[in-house]
Amino acid sequence: MADANPLTLWRRFLAMPNESRPKTLLVALLVAFACASAVSVTSVLLKPIREANLDGLRQARLVQMVADMPGLADILRGTGANRLETVLVDLDAGTIASGIDPATFDARAAAADPDASIALSREEDIAGIGRRPNLAPVHLVRDNSTLVLIILPVYGSGYQSTIRAYLALEGDRNTVAALNIYEQGETPGLGSRITDPAWQALWSGHLIADEDGTIRITVARGAATDPFEVDAIAGATRSTTGVTNMLRFWLGARGFGPFLARLGSGDI
Repeated sequence: MADANPLTLWRRFLAMPNESRPKTLLVALLVAFACASAVSVTSVLLKPIREANLDGLRQARLVQMVADMPGLADILRGTGANRLETVLVDLDAGTIASGIDPATFDARAAAADPDASIALSREEDIAGIGRRPNLAPVHLVRDNSTLVLIILPVYGSGYQSTIRAYLALEGDRNTVAALNIYEQGETPGLGSRITDPAWQALWSGHLIADEDGTIRITVARGAATDPFEVDAIAGATRSTTGVTNMLRFWLGARGFGPFLARLGSGDI
């Protein structure tokens, strides 16, 4: 009976001529197996490090994105939060969309693209934007696991320009933390006063909807008389009406309303 001792077989293998085809094939097989094993083990061991590096890169892109967006950094400053997450929201479904990097998504281009937006009816389009993109970014700010801020990019027509702003809601989804209008072309000295820091500071603490869920946030015709109203700006009625309509649209059913509802129900 042939000796089946593994050590004996190994010695016989080593004694074979180097030009032997079986020896060459077996050596190649052993080398391939060793390399594959090394790659697999290395991949498993380095996976946590690789994921941490990818997460760091994503956070770095988000930080740069925040720095490039006028007004957003001002809202974030002083929150004490330690985590910023930007997601793309499917506005009709109110869900988070996947497969697209929020850091590279161009919301303005999407709004102008018939394949990436919808036309609004006159009754729906209280913000005067014509078309609404299918997807929109939302910035979620957390302190550890606690949701601190929900920052919504909003825009709409004013008296003579498009007004663009960030509306920051507190974690209850109904209290305004901040409003920062960063782009407008309203009448200098009148409508342009919507960018005055003192007026924008008035929005903090106001409520957007009543107990029935009806959106009531508005700019008053004079002095505010309830938690849903913000003081008017004298001589800037049409510009401030544009701000009211802008917020009511984006907080409503055609805007971020479905997403905010899912966020509150725990579905997201």
